[in-house]
Amino acid sequence: MASKPFFSKKKPNFPLFLLLLCLTLTLLIHTTTYNLQPDEPPITSTTLRLATIEPPPWYGKLQYMLKIRSAKLKIGLVNVEADHAQVNGLADVTKINFEKVGGDKKWEDFFPEWVDENGKWGPMKCPEIPMPESYEKVDVVVAQVPNGVRDVFRLQVNLVVANVLVNSGWENGDDREMYVVFIGKSGPMWEIFRCDDIIWEEGDYKIYKPDLRRLQQKVNMPVGSCMIHSPSLQSGRLMSSTYKSREAYVTVLHSSETYVCGAIALAQSILQTNSTKDLILLADDSISPKSIRGLKAAGWKIKLIERIRSPHAKKGAYNEYNYSKLRIWQLTEYDKVIFIDADLIVLKKLDKFFSYPQLSAVGNDKYLFNSGLILIEPSQCMFNGLMEKISTLRSYNGGDQGFLNEAFTWWHRFHSKLNHLKIFHNTNDTRHEIMDGLYTIHYLGLKPWLCYKDYDCNWDKLDHRRYASDSAHKKWWKVYEKMNSKLRPFCGLTKQMDARIRKWRRIAKSSGFKDEHWKIKVKDRRQTLHMRL
Repeated sequence: MASKPFFSKKKPNFPLFLLLLCLTLTLLIHTTTYNLQPDEPPITSTTLRLATIEPPPWYGKLQYMLKIRSAKLKIGLVNVEADHAQVNGLADVTKINFEKVGGDKKWEDFFPEWVDENGKWGPMKCPEIPMPESYEKVDVVVAQVPNGVRDVFRLQVNLVVANVLVNSGWENGDDREMYVVFIGKSGPMWEIFRCDDIIWEEGDYKIYKPDLRRLQQKVNMPVGSCMIHSPSLQSGRLMSSTYKSREAYVTVLHSSETYVCGAIALAQSILQTNSTKDLILLADDSISPKSIRGLKAAGWKIKLIERIRSPHAKKGAYNEYNYSKLRIWQLTEYDKVIFIDADLIVLKKLDKFFSYPQLSAVGNDKYLFNSGLILIEPSQCMFNGLMEKISTLRSYNGGDQGFLNEAFTWWHRFHSKLNHLKIFHNTNDTRHEIMDGLYTIHYLGLKPWLCYKDYDCNWDKLDHRRYASDSAHKKWWKVYEKMNSKLRPFCGLTKQMDARIRKWRRIAKSSGFKDEHWKIKVKDRRQTLHMRL
């Protein structure tokens, strides 16, 4: 009988085989996943956002403007967080640090009503507005200016930006191109950053290419009207420049010929100081051809204008068309002009004061300035901006002075001798002598050409006696006496003017005014040589 084979046939154990196979594959997959790029962090939603972020729109514009520069762009941030300047490492970005001005500082601290102009109690001082302790060289400044009117922190941010630009712009004894990006709807203070310097604007972004020569003038000025600028106190390096500023004196006549004589006397007084500047007079169509000829003969170059009405003035008011003064910003053939009202005369040469920047003036009440004599920098875009504001900016007096004080809240103080207001608060003083050393006299009240030459007729009106001064009156008539005889008829008296003066004299006599100006025997020949109108 045959024997059985050594290996007998058995049914295979498939479940055990499958289990072993699954364990092996699991181990292999786990090992491969664990070792995949072990040194890189896991990809998150934040990583994806940063990887796809694009630089802000202003950066591409700057890259185009600065493409000739080989070095990496340096950007300084002022009052801006770094996430507003994400440029993906394409530029070196640094934050410019400065101490924020104290919250206890108010606008009135920097623009007081009164300052010790002559240093009787020591040198004039302004409160401090902190600036950066050091200035790192940058190519571009990116800044966000806070909103507000007469806000000290807003002023501080503007001045920090200006100082950074001026300090970075100095290179090898000259200035180089600098740019600043302002973020936000409010934009910078136009008293510091001129609208002429805007080169690109989109949404809430504006790029300026500032004129560093002009900007340096401003950062060298006191922070407010709390001090009067002195060239001897000028700090910082001066940029070399062969540029010669174009400058002129300007006045405006509109609505009537009442001030034609005053404008003739003003021109003659400026020329008598040996000024070398141009004399420009803006006149509307109320000035007759005969008066235009007289004004030209007095020294004025005439430019015809359309007058501008104040939307806040009452109809027929004295200041109804005083906004015509805004036309002086259209004199763009000049870099600077000093506007002077036609009821002033100049006693001492003013040419050196063209070194001041816009807007410079003599102080008035509170933190305001007097607009009878102001230095401005003509600009068509600034004129356009002023015209856009005439309906929205309120004027405290309905005229140009109130409006301009709202349009230019940051201004520079001239010494009061540059616009000496003829007003005296002691009405019991029957002399009212003016002080020595004045540059101008601003004739408030009745004007000299509306009085007899013999004395100031403001003495004859009770409500005008505070404006009366025979010494100031004589100064004006001294200018008149030096005029060419052909100009004097423009300052004559009409019969109506003469009758009005005689009426005031009778009232003064009946009132028994103790100064007794009404007793003075009148010798003014104009009372018998009446003008014909």
